Amino acid sequence: MSSHISALQKLTQDFVQSSSPLEQVNRSTEKTAFNASTVRYLPCQYGTRVKANGVSQDDQAGINVCLLCFNGGCDGERNHGLLHFQRTSHPLALNIKRTRKKVQRDEPPQKMSKLAISAETEEDRYDTHTKVLCYACQAEDLDRTAGKIPPVVDGVMKAMTFARQEEVKAWEQEFTPCEHTLCLKQQSSRKIASQDLGHCSMCDLKENLWLCLECGNLGCGRAQWGGIGGNSHGLAHSDQTSHGVAVKLGSITPEGSADVYCYKCNEERVDTELASHLKHWGINIAEREKTEKSLMEMQVEQNLKWDFAMTTEDGKELKPVFGPSFQGLKNIGNSCYLASIVQCLFSLPEFQKRYYLPKEEPPLTNLPAEDLETQLRKLADGVMSGRYSHPDTDIAVSPDTPEVPHQKGLSPAMFKHLIGRGHEEFSTMRQQDSFEFLTHVFKHINISHQSLPAQNPVSSFDFTMEQRLQCISCKKVRYRTDEQDNISIPVPVRRIPKTISPNPMDIDNIVEKDEFEPVELRECLDNFTATDSVELTCSSCGSKDGFTKRSLFKTYPENLAINARRFELVNWVPTKLDIPVQVTDEVFDMSQYASKGLQPGEEELPEDANTSSSGGVPSFVPDEAALVQLESMGFPRPRCERALHATGNSDAEAAMNWLFSHMEDPDIDEPLNLGGGGGAASTSSGADDPEKMAQLEAMGISAPQARKGLKETGGSVERALDWVFNHPDDQGDFGGDEGAAPKAPKAPAGSAELPAKYQLQSIVCHKGASIHAGHYVAFIRKQIPDEDGKVSWVLFNDEKVVKAADVEEMKKFAYVYFFRRV
Repeated sequence: MSSHISALQKLTQDFVQSSSPLEQVNRSTEKTAFNASTVRYLPCQYGTRVKANGVSQDDQAGINVCLLCFNGGCDGERNHGLLHFQRTSHPLALNIKRTRKKVQRDEPPQKMSKLAISAETEEDRYDTHTKVLCYACQAEDLDRTAGKIPPVVDGVMKAMTFARQEEVKAWEQEFTPCEHTLCLKQQSSRKIASQDLGHCSMCDLKENLWLCLECGNLGCGRAQWGGIGGNSHGLAHSDQTSHGVAVKLGSITPEGSADVYCYKCNEERVDTELASHLKHWGINIAEREKTEKSLMEMQVEQNLKWDFAMTTEDGKELKPVFGPSFQGLKNIGNSCYLASIVQCLFSLPEFQKRYYLPKEEPPLTNLPAEDLETQLRKLADGVMSGRYSHPDTDIAVSPDTPEVPHQKGLSPAMFKHLIGRGHEEFSTMRQQDSFEFLTHVFKHINISHQSLPAQNPVSSFDFTMEQRLQCISCKKVRYRTDEQDNISIPVPVRRIPKTISPNPMDIDNIVEKDEFEPVELRECLDNFTATDSVELTCSSCGSKDGFTKRSLFKTYPENLAINARRFELVNWVPTKLDIPVQVTDEVFDMSQYASKGLQPGEEELPEDANTSSSGGVPSFVPDEAALVQLESMGFPRPRCERALHATGNSDAEAAMNWLFSHMEDPDIDEPLNLGGGGGAASTSSGADDPEKMAQLEAMGISAPQARKGLKETGGSVERALDWVFNHPDDQGDFGGDEGAAPKAPKAPAGSAELPAKYQLQSIVCHKGASIHAGHYVAFIRKQIPDEDGKVSWVLFNDEKVVKAADVEEMKKFAYVYFFRRV
């Protein structure tokens, strides 16, 4: 045993002098090439040995943390801690076991007053026990004061506390000043008479009043959730005068806090000089009394109403469901977008067969926390096994609430950290677009299966679309194909004439609400595949009369993901519309959308003669039809060309989505330069940069593809990754590979077999005005235990898993639909 402690001393001797225990842990992880973020989470990195809060120390046997590389491994039945020792020969580990203190559930839930988690300490919730053990000696509870063990153990425990602090900060919504609040210029000061502070200057509304801090005008706000009326006269005043900053009178407190909104930024802000700005208009902040809910409080209340609406129409709580494949996922800070997508994917046979391998050992890897294969297997085991899907035994049910408690839920923290690493949005704790996350997951799984494409579960989503262009004058045609793994269909907007309803706060005031006619999913698909006209010049006859364009399915996937786009651009900001889309559980045939290909008697257009200046190699020519559509929306041409190049040069909708997510790119407005002018250009663009090549090859991309991707994107690793993903059939640039030869073209993805019949399998629903806020849940068709094999809809709402009640209503407003071929 002393020899193993000596080994630990040798490892730690030059970092124990650090100024803090956390720094000791971090420096140790640097020595072992281990990411320090995995120390903060400390789950079992091979499996989900979890019973509460997503951290394995809550299991009966606890979690064993290696004191050399800080890998977390479970103890007990599966014993991944021992497996880690057998693979690495690291003998010493810290066993951490926590026992959750019994809590009495409040009914109704305690009211939240702000958008934050209360500062509850670990000691308030858990009793924690630790001991040091040695696998080599099979000894337990070693002397923790021996050698350099104390600072390392203390560092591990402090790192866990740091993780809790990070989670709390992730939930806190922070507001910051802006240039308009910091540089606010007010007109001549005057005292506003008290009677003039009683109602809107343009109507008789007496609440939801906003004071313009620049001129002292009082205008009502927008209609808000919960029946708070508003005619947007404050916004109208801002539009007329270009005044930007206003404060909500009813939210002002004597302590100096208030709702401050900047119309120019279209964001809630902080005014650091609010007291003096109000005094300018004769308002003494110390005499004000808060009379209305703040915007944050109303947002929390709205989210809580949705989150806790787990009851039937008659008020009965929905029935919780437990067992294999009914595992909930804990919300670890705006992670509902991830949980809903994960639940839908692992309900599919392809993902279950690929990643749920309970009889196999975890993959052999030095860094399991950074290995996508390991983490996906771990996630599949947690979701599918049913090992942790049972009622929360730490909740004491009161006599007045005898219903069964929900489960605790698994924490997908390590998977979220890995899949989002390096991504500008998914690496944060902010709410995200679930459909964008789906495509992001597909991209990473595709990259990880470059060498084993036959095992790729995403291939069950792959299919081929065929686009047909026909010149209106000479009738010649051109066909081109594009591989896709989803379709994004626009939902027709047909507004019903606005109705009016009494405002409960003021019967004399009225609130207008937008309502929309229901739309059949079949109509959306009809529009998606309909013939369109585009303004193009024919390369054969020279006519400028234009072309007809139509895209149909050349092949069909096994699983079809459909994104229903219910958005309008308002001031270039996508605004969600609540348009009901009618979808049934019945099987429907999509054979009518099949492309027939080149028909007898059709004459093909000659290939364009446009070439680059480098020896006749075709230069990138943006799809004219898509380019015209994007430019008609107001996007500058360089942005349009970049977007089309990055998304496969076929679909204006995909290019538009790419633009919205890359608005902040530093080179977004630079002309597209593909380095096609020769070797010098290629070298300067980074196409042969060894470091960049190594980065891409480490992700599973072949050298020719990496070289071609870098060349096509001016040397940007991130954009080269996107390029490779969007050009799966391009074998790459073999110029630097002696003796290498391109592979034969692969067969089109998907199946051309007809009929193509599909049935709705699951949906992701969103509640909220923006896809980047609100809440996501998943509804999945499953066989529920004890119901004689009957298929029912199950609601996955983070850790809560219940038999769904009003799924027909939710299907109308789903954001992502998953259909399966039958």
